[in-house]
Amino acid sequence: MIHGGRSSHPGWPLIGLLAGCAAVGVQAQALPRIEAEPLPPTPPTVSQRATQAPEVADFALEGAISQGGVVLGTAPAGTTALTLDGKPIPLATDGRFVIAFGRDFGTSAELVATTASGRSLRQTLTIAPRAWRIENLSTLPRVSQPSAEFRRRRPPELARINAARAADHDVDGWRQRFLWPARGRISGLFGSQRIYRGEPGAFHSGVDVAGGAGAPVIAPAVGVVTLAAESDFTLEGRLLMLDHGMGLNSAFLHLSKIDVREGEVVRRGQKIGEIGRTGRATGPHLHWSMKWRDERIDPLLLAGPMAP
Repeated sequence: MIHGGRSSHPGWPLIGLLAGCAAVGVQAQALPRIEAEPLPPTPPTVSQRATQAPEVADFALEGAISQGGVVLGTAPAGTTALTLDGKPIPLATDGRFVIAFGRDFGTSAELVATTASGRSLRQTLTIAPRAWRIENLSTLPRVSQPSAEFRRRRPPELARINAARAADHDVDGWRQRFLWPARGRISGLFGSQRIYRGEPGAFHSGVDVAGGAGAPVIAPAVGVVTLAAESDFTLEGRLLMLDHGMGLNSAFLHLSKIDVREGEVVRRGQKIGEIGRTGRATGPHLHWSMKWRDERIDPLLLAGPMAP
């Protein structure tokens, strides 16, 4: 629970808050780079506990219950199974779990805990909407036609990305307070989108940090390396991916150097690579994207505002 402006969970703070890079693993075309965007209003950080009553669960929840948000929770005592909108959610041995809500998630979701006696306890969550930066470009077409070389190379790249996203390791990075993996100006925000002659382009799938070429990139939390591209991907360039456990994972794009190997367990704060401009990038920067299962989430809500 959150009290007096601080989270009661020692690893989680109050959460405030490609270069034109397409969403990793799902898009075949990059967005034009969005430069120097102002930070959005902080979405509400909420702590919810249901009133104890028959058939109503006593979930403890911490985090941003909003579009793009991640929530750490504790299930009611005696819970043996948990679902979110009917989909099973893994439980740690201490009853802790993580859930998240994508950029375009709806207005509500339902958590249901099943006890050893078979009783179902439920809580309805209200998902706060967010205002995304939308640009209407009435004179530009959405995309150019991909080249034959791109069409040849992209399917095996996507297969590797999807396999890395599906990895599930027994690590506890999901419990930790996330660090910013790089320092610098935030030059691209999660969720921003351009509309080309009325046709929406793909929304920006992560946050961009404009840093100098060769600047260090560190692991934001404990994780297992699930992909360390030995050669440049068409869009992402040198790509590194980490599994933080419980379905939560990170991708780091456009790197100039990767310092870790696939299968390696990295600690929070460990140097894992260096900023570059490989792949489809107009300048040196780090694109950091995150997913929980199939939901694309906002890394800024986990790392919080970047300290000066």
